[in-house]
Amino acid sequence: MKKIWMTLIIIFAGIVTVACSQQDVEENPQFLDVQLTATPEKADVNEEITFEAKVTYGSEEVKDADEVKFEIWRSHDENHEKIMAVHSENGIYRLKKSFTEEGTYYIISHVTARSMHNMPKIEFIVGNPSEPEEDNNSADMEMDSKEEEEHNGH
Repeated sequence: MKKIWMTLIIIFAGIVTVACSQQDVEENPQFLDVQLTATPEKADVNEEITFEAKVTYGSEEVKDADEVKFEIWRSHDENHEKIMAVHSENGIYRLKKSFTEEGTYYIISHVTARSMHNMPKIEFIVGNPSEPEEDNNSADMEMDSKEEEEHNGH
């Protein structure tokens, strides 16, 4: 009988140890972070702008993202250009582009990596600014998100 109790205590201790170690992993989840920049933030017409998405997962630089796509458009324009980006260095995905029309522009980087998706958005100016869009683009972003889910099969 003592052997049965001892076996049960050892099994129970093992279960508690495994449960506690799994809980520690879940308490420190890592997140996909994307720092999106445009250099310069205000450019002249036909001046090259460098867009960079610095992608990290926790403290790790993500050099093998599943997808990094830049979506660019002029304020109040329904035509959005989408350009795939490739890894340049140290978790940075880079695109260089110039614009022939003045105005206020927006860029969203759609980044998918480590089974997560992040899509920060910034504004930049080419020449003289045009009327900016209102900041309530959540419906547009929600629609883009649904389109991407359909595209990715999720």
